[in-house]
Amino acid sequence: MSQLRFGAIRESQGKPRIQIEEKGRRSELFGVNVFNKNKMLQYLTKDALESVENAVFAGTKIDRKIADQVAEAMKGWAISMGATHYTHWFQPLTGSTAEKHDAFFDLLPDGRALEKFGGGQLVQQEPDASSFPSGGLRNTFEARGYTAWDPTSPAFVYGTTLCIPTIFVSYTGEALDNKAPLLRALNVIDEAATSVARYFDKNVSKVHATLGWEQEYFLIDKALADSRPDIMLTGRTLVGHPAAKGQQLDDHYFGVIPARVLSYMSDLEKECTKLGIPVKTRHNEVAPNQFELAPVFEEANLAVDHNLLLMDVMDKVAERHSLKVLFHEKPFEGINGSGKHNNWSLATDTGVNLLSPGTTPMKNLQFLTFFVNTIKAVDTYEELLRSSIASASNDHRLGANEAPPAIMSIFIGDQLSSVLDELEGVSHGKLSPEEKTELKLNVVGKIPEILLDNTDRNRTSPFAFTGNKFEMRGVGSKTNCAKPMTVLNTIVAKQLIDFKKEVDVLIEKKNLKKDEAVFNVLREYIKTSKRIRFDGDGYSADWEKEAKKRKLSNNRSTPEALQVLDTKESLALFKALNVMNQVEVTARKKVELETYIMNIQIEGRVFFELVYNYIVPAAIAYQNSIIQNVKGLKEIYGNAHKEMTTGQMSLLEELSNHLNALKQKTDAMVTARKTANAITDIDKKAVAYCDKVKPFFDEIRFHSDRIERLVDNHVWPLAKYRELLFIR
Repeated sequence: MSQLRFGAIRESQGKPRIQIEEKGRRSELFGVNVFNKNKMLQYLTKDALESVENAVFAGTKIDRKIADQVAEAMKGWAISMGATHYTHWFQPLTGSTAEKHDAFFDLLPDGRALEKFGGGQLVQQEPDASSFPSGGLRNTFEARGYTAWDPTSPAFVYGTTLCIPTIFVSYTGEALDNKAPLLRALNVIDEAATSVARYFDKNVSKVHATLGWEQEYFLIDKALADSRPDIMLTGRTLVGHPAAKGQQLDDHYFGVIPARVLSYMSDLEKECTKLGIPVKTRHNEVAPNQFELAPVFEEANLAVDHNLLLMDVMDKVAERHSLKVLFHEKPFEGINGSGKHNNWSLATDTGVNLLSPGTTPMKNLQFLTFFVNTIKAVDTYEELLRSSIASASNDHRLGANEAPPAIMSIFIGDQLSSVLDELEGVSHGKLSPEEKTELKLNVVGKIPEILLDNTDRNRTSPFAFTGNKFEMRGVGSKTNCAKPMTVLNTIVAKQLIDFKKEVDVLIEKKNLKKDEAVFNVLREYIKTSKRIRFDGDGYSADWEKEAKKRKLSNNRSTPEALQVLDTKESLALFKALNVMNQVEVTARKKVELETYIMNIQIEGRVFFELVYNYIVPAAIAYQNSIIQNVKGLKEIYGNAHKEMTTGQMSLLEELSNHLNALKQKTDAMVTARKTANAITDIDKKAVAYCDKVKPFFDEIRFHSDRIERLVDNHVWPLAKYRELLFIR
């Protein structure tokens, strides 16, 4: 039965797939489904356009009458694009997006029908908030929550729905989403960075945090994915013996993209282009069936929205190609997992990248100011930054196969390390004329004009400087970028605020020139943040020992990593900068812990199903076939069968040993899960799932994979790695 069913699935891989024909230049398609400035110029009055632009660039509120005008224009455009409904598109604490569709359709009192959409519906809606994760911010009976329009991220038509990016808050005003804290963090980094940037250029009036994410993912045949309960319910393979060929030949990396995948990618890029997602790069990644997509850098808030939208588009396009996208950070054992590297920088409204080295002393002083302050911020809040990438799925990935370890450190390369070492060695207090000249010449000389490649790449570094930006490599492939971006921009903003205070004190009270004051403060930061700088192998045991000496945290698991969230220092940081209040921070910690527990719990349940409904029956069926073989040989050869059935008996014994161990470990896991479920304290419950339940998973997998190696291929009920990992 399973052989016939599974054989049909395997045969489906060879059928021809949909070929998508692309016509026209991508530049002509870009943003056609987005209510961007070009559309606003066509549909909005001058006053309405100015009001929206002021809201985007200056944060001013939009008058309700203007909102009515914008809504009417937006409706007219959306209907012309085939839209029949609208939705407030938001980011609850589930890690993905949410939407409730309402039709433009309405009735007048006299019974006539019309398409209706006003400013009130644009600016605010009231979705049911009771069933979204809230970490105690809401009770089940307290359902009221509000979504509010975010004009900084343009509306778009997706399918037949006008999607309006929004924040999501509770009835009492606390953020119930990932977007509201991000917007607050971006506001505070704008103010802090602008204030410091004006030391060097008085024309700077705004600083944007920019983000360029690199989305890694796996593609597998949908029919094969549907045949595996673990992939369908957890996003990864809980069991599965490695294929004889994996990534050891390095032949997949940057190799020729398979025709079926290329067809998918072309279709995906077309859809992304129409939605204004500026995708640019595509290539094979290291592991078989692993790929990467990367866009052009954007303002961080828009980049976050685009990444979330992208993942939904990827799923929908994959359906059309009979493929399944896996965003799990470690869907397959023994090969690379998937990350979402967050490339972060700061850009002024005058067109300057503040993390790009220059060719003049003043430009380099500006670069060093933001470069060193970022290093100092990460050093001070390294544990908090680690918490922003914590999840049950990312725990599987960190620390191996090109993913950075849980120890936070910064890679800057030999060249920049030499520059900082020289700056550290300059004398305290006022600089002598010789020191000023030498220092400026050294800075210029040490940072070459070739800006983008003044460092090597270090794939084991969690936070690496890559020429004109910092790359946060630990972010998981299915993580909402809003979480690490909220933390990173908050801690850098706090550091820049402190920096400016110190510099101003030296200028006002010590009578130092601005350049001297800046150098003096930077020099101290270089000394006090030196422990976070590490350019070596992040996987080595020596680094783990060295990191411990440096008093850097090493929070390997999510329950460990999340404990920093509600410390006195973290709460004070978020509160002082108005990014989150204490209630919002503690609620997020609770949501993250609950999510961790539920993920491990679901995997435990799926393990039980796999063992008792798939693996054990298959193993017993194969045992029975061996037993029948032995009986048949005995009937034919009599006592002489013993010499002829040594191999069969040895195989039976090996199978029985693994079966017994498999059952014992599975039953013990279930008992441990029940014990953990009885714990009411959420911190202790998460630790119990981490330390008492999860360790059984590797043991169950070990025995299952050994059984897979022994059982007849035609009897084995689950798609194997060699079938899943090589698209044809």
